[in-house]
Amino acid sequence: MKAGIRILTFCLLSMGAPSPSKSDIYKFVAPDGQIFYSDKPLHKGYRLIIRTPRPKNPAATKLLAKRRSKFSPLIEEVAKKNRLDPKLLHAVIRAESAYDPKALSPKGAIGLMQLMPATAKRYGIDDPHDPIDNVEAGARYLRDLLKLFGDVKLAVAAYNAGEKAVQKYGNRIPPYKETRQYVSKVMKFYGL
Repeated sequence: MKAGIRILTFCLLSMGAPSPSKSDIYKFVAPDGQIFYSDKPLHKGYRLIIRTPRPKNPAATKLLAKRRSKFSPLIEEVAKKNRLDPKLLHAVIRAESAYDPKALSPKGAIGLMQLMPATAKRYGIDDPHDPIDNVEAGARYLRDLLKLFGDVKLAVAAYNAGEKAVQKYGNRIPPYKETRQYVSKVMKFYGL
């Protein structure tokens, strides 16, 4: 074991300080107990032990901040009007569209809150491309989901997968990979 730690330490020190060009570290323990480290898995026996942080895209970060700033007054106003935590509304919008009012998903979801046409119609919105109407309808839908489920995570799951999907699984987060990742992302943005 000590030899493995020494080898890992040597590998890490020889790599220098982490930088965007550095790789992840993989480990393999041979049947005879010998330990190997690599920056690439050479076969299925290698396991990831250290993931190098990926650099953030400064241009994308700046664009996100610019869009957030532009729509913050609207989001704050709509959240207050609908008795929602503005941080939750921001988290959903960030996860849905990254504050892009022109966002259009492959499934046909539209705008900041990625409203499906049927949801827009359900909330009396004629033009889901209009940011004000879009955020208003999305906020009302989210508020209704919070009332229905009484739980933020379930409401967020229902926003992604639909309320029937959450109900189908006994008022639990559906076992859909996309929905579970979505809930996790929104909760991270929300600060929970």
